[in-house]
Amino acid sequence: MRVADGAGPEVAHGAGASSAAAAAELAACASLEITAGRQEEARTIGAILPAGTRVYVNHLPRNRLADSLPIMRTLHECGLEPVPHVAARRLTARAELVRFLSIAIAEAGVRRVLLIGGDVDAPAGPYKDSESLLRDGALAGTGLAEVGVAGYPEGHPRIASAAIDAALAAKLSILAAQGLAAYMVTQFTFAPARMVAYCDRLSREHPDLPVYAGLAGPTEAATLLRFAKRCGVSASLRALKNLGMNAVRVITHTDPGDQLASLARYHAAHPSSNVAGIHLFCFGGARASAAWIKGVIAGTA
Repeated sequence: MRVADGAGPEVAHGAGASSAAAAAELAACASLEITAGRQEEARTIGAILPAGTRVYVNHLPRNRLADSLPIMRTLHECGLEPVPHVAARRLTARAELVRFLSIAIAEAGVRRVLLIGGDVDAPAGPYKDSESLLRDGALAGTGLAEVGVAGYPEGHPRIASAAIDAALAAKLSILAAQGLAAYMVTQFTFAPARMVAYCDRLSREHPDLPVYAGLAGPTEAATLLRFAKRCGVSASLRALKNLGMNAVRVITHTDPGDQLASLARYHAAHPSSNVAGIHLFCFGGARASAAWIKGVIAGTA
């Protein structure tokens, strides 16, 4: 495989039909996210999305973990699969997590969680990061089937890349020892080639790790840029700004189709890669992202 200068693995561009099929395949395994308290939005997307679609519920700094229980029950009732974010540094105690999981599994059919560090300056409780939570064994034996970990195509704004790589290897080892399956959900990026290169590296280094590539869902450019600054999507954002704000507005349009097309070309050319699907960050609202996913699956988007 030839690697273009700084652009990531070369992908096949001559297989339009297979790329379209790959895009539909990735969309059929798509997930998105929603914020606690938006029950009506949950019911709306339940009428749009295929049954069993994973819908992640954010664990925001202003919310307690238990605040996500009502919307997870609603998602479950709508035939969707709720997946809570668990922010390690925001947990006040081990007991908070254990109680939350017992209710979420029993009442909302939760089978997976997405474990994140939680970007707060000081831990609210016993866990300094997601690795320390895993080492504590709080997720083992709860009835969970899988644990999601975060991936960073552009690196992390506060953590060195080598440390991120070492932490990923450690977390995968801990999960395997505890009998829990692992998968990854990545941050989004404005640079499709960067995402392709990151997924290609993961396929070589962790071939058994299913990867769900993060895309920014349909939204307005100004909103997307605001969230990008918060999410640490810095490298590609700086590159776009060097082209001027007009270029930023053009490239960060309201449709993530270009990002998906690049990933689909890679997936079609490398069917043995571990890219399992896509995950949409719903800055423009979950309904718009759900409708976009439905359109891609149907071939109308």
